[in-house]
Amino acid sequence: MQGQVASLLALQTRARMNYFIRAFFRARGVLEVETPYLSQAGNTDPMIESAHVALNQQPRYLHTSPEYPMKRLLAAGVGDCYQLCKVWRADEVGRRHNPEFTLLEWYRVGFSYQQLMVETIDLLSGLLPIDPARIQQRSYADCFLEKWQINPHIASQAELQTIIQHEALSIVGELDRQAMLDVLMTHYIEPSFSKNTLTLVYDYPATQAALATVQANSDCAGDYAVAQRFEVYWGELELGNGYQELTDAAKNRQVLTQEQDYRQQQGQYNMPKDEAFLTAMETMPKAAGIAIGVDRVLMAMLQKSSIDEVISIAWDNA
Repeated sequence: MQGQVASLLALQTRARMNYFIRAFFRARGVLEVETPYLSQAGNTDPMIESAHVALNQQPRYLHTSPEYPMKRLLAAGVGDCYQLCKVWRADEVGRRHNPEFTLLEWYRVGFSYQQLMVETIDLLSGLLPIDPARIQQRSYADCFLEKWQINPHIASQAELQTIIQHEALSIVGELDRQAMLDVLMTHYIEPSFSKNTLTLVYDYPATQAALATVQANSDCAGDYAVAQRFEVYWGELELGNGYQELTDAAKNRQVLTQEQDYRQQQGQYNMPKDEAFLTAMETMPKAAGIAIGVDRVLMAMLQKSSIDEVISIAWDNA
């Protein structure tokens, strides 16, 4: 194909991938659902910016994920469900990011996040050349212990700063403890993941829980809490992240309020909370859920380094 569009191979492979995804969930009795792309509230996460539009002089936000409305369906008793849809994130443009991209999100009622990790491997094994013997499953703590002999859950900010200085990382501005962990993860740990291999990292710091449950943990290093969530990678390419979903309505409200407060402190857009979502949390069942970037899976399938090579028309030419 000519012009500034994706190759025919990319379009055909995407079509086959979508067919496989739907067949995978149909065989497991998971219902495909659709939810609104536009809503009255956006994402309060300070790391994500929602795109907003005005319709009939009413502000509406393009969803960054179908998470909130899908959880409303779960709370209404729909049961296991998935969605394959477009989402938008206003601040994401780059080699691996496009402001408009395709997301696969699914929820399993009664599942633990460990069970969801197994199902995620099953799904991706039908799309990628995964060698079961090479699949890596590592805790977040083990990633740091193997590299620097520190437990990231209890390491002090000073200890993390020492590692950053030792690694001679060039950092602009001051970093808080969470930012230091992120820098070490993205600059050193993720690039160390074996190429053409599936790696799952689980049990993140409690400060990175977002809307995942937090579990107390105790070992020889001491007592600390971990977020019951995981991220899945193909080589160093992050494909998605899954949670043991937080179902406590009051705690969900607390998280969104804290995110709003942080946005205000940083001078970011004042994003309204999704009150319909928070109300639904009163009847949310125990569940585990995951969101996977479909375009990134396609990048891995076709061995492409840029998202522009796998979407039909790139952002700059849309």
